[in-house]
Amino acid sequence: MLRTLSYLLSFILLFNLSCQTQEPADLVIRNGTIYTVNDAQPQAEAIAVVGDKIAFVGSEADIEKWIGDETEVLDLAGKTMTPGFIEGHAHFLGVGENKMNLDLLAVRSFEEIATMVAEAAAEARPGVWITGRGWHQDKWDSLPGEMIQGFPTHDLLSEAAPDNPVYLRHASGHAAIANQKAMELAGVANIKQEGAQIGEVAGGEVFRDELGNPTGIFNENAMGLVTQHIPTRTLEGYLRAAELAMEECLTHGITSFQDAGVTQDVVQLYKQLAEQGKLKVRLYAMLSGRDSTLLKEYFEKGPEIGLGNNFLTFRSIKLYTDGALGSRGAWLLEEYSDMPGQYGHETTPVPVIHDISLKGLQHGFQVCSHAIGDRANREVLDQYEAAFEQLPEMAGNHRYRIEHAQHISAADIPRFGKLGVIPAMQAVHMASDRPWAIERLGKERIEEGAYVWRKLIDSGAIIVNGTDAPVEPIAPLASFYASVARKTLKGEPEGGYEPDQRMSREEALKTYTWNAAYGAFEEEIKGSIEVGKLADFTVFSQDIMQVPEDEILTTEVDYTIVGGEILFTRE
Repeated sequence: MLRTLSYLLSFILLFNLSCQTQEPADLVIRNGTIYTVNDAQPQAEAIAVVGDKIAFVGSEADIEKWIGDETEVLDLAGKTMTPGFIEGHAHFLGVGENKMNLDLLAVRSFEEIATMVAEAAAEARPGVWITGRGWHQDKWDSLPGEMIQGFPTHDLLSEAAPDNPVYLRHASGHAAIANQKAMELAGVANIKQEGAQIGEVAGGEVFRDELGNPTGIFNENAMGLVTQHIPTRTLEGYLRAAELAMEECLTHGITSFQDAGVTQDVVQLYKQLAEQGKLKVRLYAMLSGRDSTLLKEYFEKGPEIGLGNNFLTFRSIKLYTDGALGSRGAWLLEEYSDMPGQYGHETTPVPVIHDISLKGLQHGFQVCSHAIGDRANREVLDQYEAAFEQLPEMAGNHRYRIEHAQHISAADIPRFGKLGVIPAMQAVHMASDRPWAIERLGKERIEEGAYVWRKLIDSGAIIVNGTDAPVEPIAPLASFYASVARKTLKGEPEGGYEPDQRMSREEALKTYTWNAAYGAFEEEIKGSIEVGKLADFTVFSQDIMQVPEDEILTTEVDYTIVGGEILFTRE
């Protein structure tokens, strides 16, 4: 009797459910190739979105029941959709500011820079700072006649803008060139005094000629001698930079952005935008390790996760342990091949790395340390490991990261997988730097541990990809291409550099989606196309998983969708 009653109740329940009308979706996406990055369901034919989350992933046959009178239907017309691309390491406001100041990424000579500075000075009032970023002497088609330590001198800039201070950051962000006016304001324009190093600072260098005069180049921590005199940004300037950065991200299919180092004023800006619902790209912002007051505040109150309806999170700390290879600031175990006696710079004392690594575990914060050279990578791994051993009960799910991890000693490569340390790398750096990096490191070090994606993946490490914009243009397909081709963006050399280190296309896609979400503790809400996750998608003009390799770079972003809203459409 009880069993019969149970069957009857079950039948009634199933009958009622079958009679219910399927809730219409707010957005249906169909008629394309959809890569889900979900091993249980690698591809789908159609998606339904309710609110800002995915409600259905399946077939064309089953999508019809999700379409109501008010449902927006996006016909992909054969295009390719993936989870929303996540920029794994870049500088959000820097992307916007590059649109506001002199953008030097595409210049091909120092003379071209001087011309741009002269044009800017002609439109500026005397005394107004002229700033910019993006030059890289190793990428120029020709070099100026006078070079000191591999860098140009300030003379052309001083002639171009005698009445305006000029400060132009290297593409790496780890060096800069200033003109005479800027150096006068910084107090480092005079000849070096007998026995004194005017303007020298720990962890940095003011380049000088044989007479002791500054050449205009400020490396690593020495840049602060000049930057402290540049007027601080206004709120209006901050907001404009944020708007431009969001536009750039959406144009390039980026739905989430891991911002590598923010200060107190930027934290407040982001919170304001999140509270007002003005963020169009999800931000995972790393607190600057250089701001001790900011760290103290957050260690006391703990992480802030998912502010503004999952648009803003603060749960990580960015440390800066060395410089860049292009400026010879990357900290090496052995001297630079093209500059004997130079080993790069330790820009954060090792004991500080250890202290922050411990405090991160104690207070629930991920630590993300910039390390490019093999010495810097080893020191960071050592301090992470020591912290994990000291506080094992707090280190079970640390997800500590090394940002860049460009040049690693062979002995340290397996440690990433063993320790669970995430290498947050930018594949496009290989495309841009590899042609000249061999001069800095030599063939043996390049082959042993430079841009070694395959070795790291085989160690069990989870690689996060990105561009480091504005060091490089914020174009994820450039990094995707470099990941699978191991070539420059001109398609050179034939067969690629160290081709045994390339990723498969599936691995490369994962580094920009699920892996990047994992690297921010967000794989439960993003990084793959699954029911219940945020409806963030990128739609490409052609199938990046199937087109010939050289056609990856000609692929366009057709739509960028964040939280179920189509925020970018290519005209």
